[in-house]
Amino acid sequence: MILKTQRLVLTPILENDLSTLHKIFTDAYVRRYLCDGEVLSVQQVEEMLNQSSKHFAEERFGLWLIKLKDKSKAIGFVGLWYFFDEDQPQLIYALLPQALKQGYATEAATKILNYCFEELGYDYVVASCDQPNLESQKVAARLGMRKLEEKMVNGNSTVFFRIDKVSDEAH
Repeated sequence: MILKTQRLVLTPILENDLSTLHKIFTDAYVRRYLCDGEVLSVQQVEEMLNQSSKHFAEERFGLWLIKLKDKSKAIGFVGLWYFFDEDQPQLIYALLPQALKQGYATEAATKILNYCFEELGYDYVVASCDQPNLESQKVAARLGMRKLEEKMVNGNSTVFFRIDKVSDEAH
């Protein structure tokens, strides 16, 4: 389930990617918005990796590492993940600071949205972010997602976005 874009290669995160995924999750910038500042242990990240592998095996989605086509080092991850009591997973991504403001999040997330609609048959995809995370809100807007609501979740003001599959008749 390797996915490619013009500049990126998205590869499912495997067991041997544990240290890479942990490095991304423990980056101060990523932690600030994705983990509410919490430092995740190697064991917590390993549990996520195992859950991602299970999702890939059972539901054909999970977390993909984001790599530049000409580089082997991961610059972040993108994928689908259950956060709340949802019928289907949400879009999720995280980029390391050196990869910000270059369009990589939008490019990787667009590929995942297309995968959701074309391969998984989803009618819609939801994403959420902490209200102060203006960059993620800009990505959601670039993806064509509309703001659904803003509500308090676990003590944080969280913004929810949604994009619906465009029907073939609309083209």
